[in-house]
Amino acid sequence: MMRSVVILGYGGVQGLDVVGPFDVFTGATMHLAAQERLGGYDVRLISMDGRPIATMTGLEFVAAAPPDPRQAVDTVVIPGGFGVEEARHNPAVVAWIRAAAPRARRIVTVCSGAILAAEAGLLDGCTATTHWAFAPRLAGEFPSITVDPEPIFVRSSEQVWTAAGVTAGIDLALHLVEEDHGTEIAQTVARWLVLYLRRPGGQTQFAAPVWMPRARRAPIREVQEAIESEPGGAHSISALAQRAAMSPRHFTRLFTEEVGEAPGAYVERIRTDAARRQLEETDDTVTVIATRCGFGSAETLRRNFVRRVGVSPDQYRKSFA
Repeated sequence: MMRSVVILGYGGVQGLDVVGPFDVFTGATMHLAAQERLGGYDVRLISMDGRPIATMTGLEFVAAAPPDPRQAVDTVVIPGGFGVEEARHNPAVVAWIRAAAPRARRIVTVCSGAILAAEAGLLDGCTATTHWAFAPRLAGEFPSITVDPEPIFVRSSEQVWTAAGVTAGIDLALHLVEEDHGTEIAQTVARWLVLYLRRPGGQTQFAAPVWMPRARRAPIREVQEAIESEPGGAHSISALAQRAAMSPRHFTRLFTEEVGEAPGAYVERIRTDAARRQLEETDDTVTVIATRCGFGSAETLRRNFVRRVGVSPDQYRKSFA
């Protein structure tokens, strides 16, 4: 039995959010046919008026008219893109999602497509992910959603899956093919696309360093600047409090209140970001970088790096140096 997949298109959509899942599902169908196995996917890209759509980079796709939302489909894919803001305020788009959702086996969002699903009420009370750059916006506009910016994808409910940015739609589509047709077919599609079936780490490794707000009080702001200018310095709570001319307890309370993060966590974040830059830009050993950035040992750097970035320093260097 062919499973119907409907990909929702709109003006300003991210092209790879559409093409990535499209190629995974159709690729799986081709490999199933080559093995003389039944099944696969009937994939359609739709737009509300059935007319071609232009992506955010100007690439145009031919699109079909939307199916009757009362018609059951297997999978609805909701991609993201800079056009998502206009799409979420288009009553026809949101109405179609709301009407189609109850009759779909699963709903898949890619990147900022999670905002469209949230607008349609599909993520209320759920944990969801999206592109790391859109995560604060999704969390701020939809407080009933628990937004986790780390996973490549997450099962948000029994029916809804949410994927992180852009290429993460490919990761999720491969996972769904594996669920439907087994690891062999999913692995074959991944190899054909020259991709991991399951990529290492989450999306934190791709995110830009988080900019932390400047404190209003000059002593706290000066401590921030001291940490950032010399990540490898001796930044114990007592030393930082002494620099701010405060007691350690009072300093910790004020720093957390103004910066939004405890001093120890802030020091660790700054040191990790400094290590990231040095792994990208230098050939120095992990041991040298660990010492220079204040971690003391390569093992301490590795533990902190895995916890904060999601991959080991060596793996990060292989990917981003």
